[in-house]
Amino acid sequence: MAARSPELRLAASAATEASDGGSDEWRWQVRHAITDLAALEAALTLTDGEREGVRRALADGFPMSITPYYLGLCDPLDAACPVRRQCVPCADEALTVPGDLRDPLGEEVHEVAPHLVQRYPDRVLLLATDRCSVYCRFCTRSRMVGAGGGVRGSAQLAPAFAWLRAHPEVREVIVSGGDPLVASTERIAQTLSELASISSVELVRIATRTPVTLPQRITSELCAALRLHPSVWLMTHFNHPKELTEASLRACARLVDAGIPVMNQTVLLRSVNDDADVLEQLFRGLVRTRVKPYYLLQADPVRGTAHLRTSIDQGLTLMARLQGRLSGLALPKYIVDTPGGHGKVPLLPDYVVARNGGTTTLRTFRGALVDYVDPPAACAPTVEAERP
Repeated sequence: MAARSPELRLAASAATEASDGGSDEWRWQVRHAITDLAALEAALTLTDGEREGVRRALADGFPMSITPYYLGLCDPLDAACPVRRQCVPCADEALTVPGDLRDPLGEEVHEVAPHLVQRYPDRVLLLATDRCSVYCRFCTRSRMVGAGGGVRGSAQLAPAFAWLRAHPEVREVIVSGGDPLVASTERIAQTLSELASISSVELVRIATRTPVTLPQRITSELCAALRLHPSVWLMTHFNHPKELTEASLRACARLVDAGIPVMNQTVLLRSVNDDADVLEQLFRGLVRTRVKPYYLLQADPVRGTAHLRTSIDQGLTLMARLQGRLSGLALPKYIVDTPGGHGKVPLLPDYVVARNGGTTTLRTFRGALVDYVDPPAACAPTVEAERP
């Protein structure tokens, strides 16, 4: 086994510690993120495929970055570790299969202003940064993250804000990137204040993985800044029960206690969470900390991620197994974000067995067949004509 450096051993042992160390603690994590092969070799016993994957990732422009905290959740000996599969590059990233796309959600073609994407009539996506604390190997935006631009300043985002003021039909803004919460609290507050000044924007969603990969970032100072804007919701991204550490759960609780609603989007990933028992454990753990499982997302067909994707049939089978085992609070929607940027489509297992006239035969989660009979049209309420 490769020996870990003292700093990494400390980070690993602190993986479940809950604290609010302020900017110094989370910034230390960012400064000491693992970004090269030598540092990764010092922490994990790598396979040849992982070494090849790291070299290729660094050469091809989709960077590697893993916080010491998140690295501490990886099994140092097992390349099949569900956390390790999410953050350590592997040789399979060189594979391209039919259906793979560079920009699977068509964000570039739907860009309406610099850093602003509109795929729906009433909402837009604001790409506030290209930086993340951890670059997930299944990332939808692997084409652009870590490209060197960093956090977008006020001048860079000014055209996006001007576009929003000119389009009052847009009522919701999803702030993403990269990870917008890797920016300074001051920069985040400036962006939120700018959005709050646009009267037609009613809701702001912040898409972030920091509660999972950098929970030290969820400080009291940050929560206070977010709380100034009651329209803010936070969308986070837990994929496996192993990520539900004391530190991550404390970060989520701190957000909820500050009055910030938190919802979770899980990506369905091969050999990470493509198991009903694993998903049940994850969703139950999230609900216990008052985080709503919102979506189970079919992995986007990003070029080089086929080894991490499942079939849609497998996703439907998993949802059928979870139906009835979990209450509606813990059961997310299964969603496919259609290639090309045409929007999300919810998928359900086929519970309708037959339709015959006004009778619909349904299959329950126990396998029982039950008829639901529609009321006859004659029972519809009558409306009296208005009297002169």
